[in-house]
Amino acid sequence: MTAVLSPGLLAAGDPTLATHLAVHGPLRPPAPDAVADLAAAHGLTGRGGAGFPVAVKLRAVAGAAHAGRRRAVVVGNGAEGEPAAHKDAVLLARAPHLVLDGLQLVAAATGADDAVLAVPGPVVAVLERHLAERADPVPVRLVAVPDRFLAGEESALVSVVDGGPPLPRSKRPPVRERGVAGRPSLVQNVETLARLALLARGDRRAAAGVLVTRHAAGLPVDVADVPLTARLDAVLPLATGVQAVLVGGYHGSWLTVGTAAGVTLEPAELAGVGAALGAGVLAALPEDRCGLVETARVVGHLAEQSAGRCGPCLNGLPRIAAALQALARPGPPHPGLLADLGRWCGLVVGRGACSHPDGSVRLVASALRVFEPELAVHASGCCRARPGTAPFLPLGSGA
Repeated sequence: MTAVLSPGLLAAGDPTLATHLAVHGPLRPPAPDAVADLAAAHGLTGRGGAGFPVAVKLRAVAGAAHAGRRRAVVVGNGAEGEPAAHKDAVLLARAPHLVLDGLQLVAAATGADDAVLAVPGPVVAVLERHLAERADPVPVRLVAVPDRFLAGEESALVSVVDGGPPLPRSKRPPVRERGVAGRPSLVQNVETLARLALLARGDRRAAAGVLVTRHAAGLPVDVADVPLTARLDAVLPLATGVQAVLVGGYHGSWLTVGTAAGVTLEPAELAGVGAALGAGVLAALPEDRCGLVETARVVGHLAEQSAGRCGPCLNGLPRIAAALQALARPGPPHPGLLADLGRWCGLVVGRGACSHPDGSVRLVASALRVFEPELAVHASGCCRARPGTAPFLPLGSGA
């Protein structure tokens, strides 16, 4: 694939500390109070999906720690449970020391004396070797995270760090006030930490880039560091043989090719067409696949991966997934099913213990809009997909 790439986060290529220092130079941390100012000055936002301003989170955790006279905990979130996303895994494999540098910066900024890097189990042994090369002021401990879609949700990750299950908890009190071990906690995605480490070295482009995982038929899945100002059609091939584009991953949105080709990756532009970068997944759906079938598979997976602790996940998502799977089968649907599906989606929005139901129905709503012509084709007993064609969107091992 071709794109306007920035060397940025993946410039080193080799994960050793020696190469890291040769490419990026040593980290000369700014004063603790200046870290949030640096993030604010360059508009750095989180790269874990929500896009929340980093400076605001840093100041909130530091303030909670000061007010409660408790030392903060900082957590690097490398729990990439999104089956189609590989950006965090690639970053940890190729530039672990940028992530670890960023973890030290946020520890200093919040006054933390405990730093955690939460990552998938298979990565732990490799990162242990990289940690052994360093002499950090705040010790870093590694925590293995289960391979679950919700494991990277902020409160679920805190539960894992505390030795519990990867399940979201109540938002009150918030993690910034009572997180790991009941202490004020900052949870920040690993890409965000790495970008902060580049900003501290004077790389002003760091806040203006994003890692994306790209999926296109006939090409290997890859991860690229691209400017937010890049047009989507310069990052992902959208010329011929593409019928729609998934932006943001499985909590993201489908866009028509015409809409996708006309926007950049800037959050405001994507928001204007009903999309967001989310998990950084960009997928060009080929013409020989059925968007309804692909979405039904994904939503079924999302229903299975829910915490099952609140009504929207326990009852709503399985019912929505079953309805979508029925619409994805060729043949006349049950009368009123499409209307029921729309009603059920509306009932779960804003009512979950976490954002999982909202993200799931966002995908459903966009699919019903973009693939509306396919609904009529299915009702007539036909389907766009060729018989025996392998699914396009991945659901992870064993799915």
